[in-house]
Parts: sequence; C-alpha cells; structure tokens
Amino acid sequence: MKVFDLAQPMRRGMPQSPNHPAYTHALVRRHGDMVRPGGGSAANDILVTGTHVGTHVDALAHVSQDGLLHGGIVAADVQSDAGFARLGIDEFPPFVGRGVFLDVAALHGVEVLPPGYEVTASDLSAACGDLAINPGDAVLVGTGWSRRFGDGALFLGTETGVPGVGESAAHWLAERGVAVTGGESIAYERIAPGAGHTSLPVHRILLVEAGINIVETMLLSELADAGVTEFQFILAPLRLVGATGSPVRPLAVVA
Repeated sequence: MKVFDLAQPMRRGMPQSPNHPAYTHALVRRHGDMVRPGGGSAANDILVTGTHVGTHVDALAHVSQDGLLHGGIVAADVQSDAGFARLGIDEFPPFVGRGVFLDVAALHGVEVLPPGYEVTASDLSAACGDLAINPGDAVLVGTGWSRRFGDGALFLGTETGVPGVGESAAHWLAERGVAVTGGESIAYERIAPGAGHTSLPVHRILLVEAGINIVETMLLSELADAGVTEFQFILAPLRLVGATGSPVRPLAVVA
C-alpha cells in the first residue's frame, strides 16, 4: 500500500490569494525559556491564518449568488461575526471513498498546462478513458500547476492567468453527482490572463448550484508522475464551527 500526501507544505510566504489573511507561524516559546526542575523544557508556537490558505476545502457557505447560498438559504439569515449557522465547514463530514485523478496535462502531452488554459468537459471526458465517474466520487483534476508552487508570482498568475476547470467542465462534474472535486491552483478554476479573481463562475456552479465542495492548492504532481488514476481518497477538514473553509491534508491510498 502506498500513501500519497496531496497537501502543499504550509510556510510563511507561500503563494496565496490576496483576498485572504496571510499564513503566519511563529515560535513563541523556545527551549530554555522555561526549564522544569528536572531539566525538561518545551517549545510551542502560534498560528494565524485564513481558512483559505494552503491546501484547503471550501465550505458551501463560502460563496453566494444574489444573496443566496446552496439550497436557497438566505446568506444574511445565517451569517454573523461568529460565522455561519448553516453550511459551514463543520457540516462537511470526513470523506473516505473512491477518488479519481483526471490528468488533463498528460492528456495534452505536457507536464503543465499553459497559464490561462480552460479545462473543458471534453478534456475531462477524454482524460477518463475507460474510467467511470460514479455519484459520490471525488474527482481531482490535474493541470500540473502544483509544479509551479515554488514560483509565487507565476503560481498566482495575476498577469499570465492560471489553468483550471471551466464552466462546461463544472457542469460535467455536477451532472455526474461527484461529492467533491479538487485542483492544483489557488482558485481551482481557470483564471484568464490579467483577470484575477473578479469572476469565479465555477465556484457558483459547484458550491451554490450543485452543492459540491472544492479542494484548492492541492499537490497532485506525484499522482501524475506515478500514473495513478484510482485510489481511496481521505479528506478530513478541521471541525471549525461556522467557518467558510478549512486547511486540510488530503491523502490518496493506493493498494
């Protein structure tokens, strides 16, 4: 059995959306600051981070359309400074089930898709080959973009864009009733050159209309290199009551 860790390492200065609070980690007590009578000492630290930083899961409460969340829930009725009374990440149960990796980059004979490339429904269908997508599956879409994580400016794609799922591919996933989907970029979906996050239609389709959670900033290059397409997928967000998302460490288990 082999376990693939699908989370990017979290460290200060990692690329992230400017729309969310930055990840900060500091060692606030060092060994030797306090020494117990027997000579023992302990170090501890503090984290300050947004919930959409690093590899993370979007809760259904994360996006609204015309003031409505998934299921027609009025966002204003369920939100407060304490978070969301409905559709927060605490309502997402740990997922353990079939995962499928659709390597669209490999489909086109490259390790990394070009910046701004839109993954279409035809791409996903072709990447499936003989694999069936069943209701309740987790579908991870490979663009190769996790290979760019070490280059912050390029990974963000503010000027050049970012490859990702487009609207036709989002509808394709929703029609198949997937439980969750994930990708390698910060926003999951395709970002056009120079567009930034001004419009995120795929988030509307998946989160608001279809009720499908999104995992972002995943490390999928190792699955691609190993040629893995099917696996047991484990996804367990932190149980943050009322939060719009959570850091996560997804695992792909291959027998």
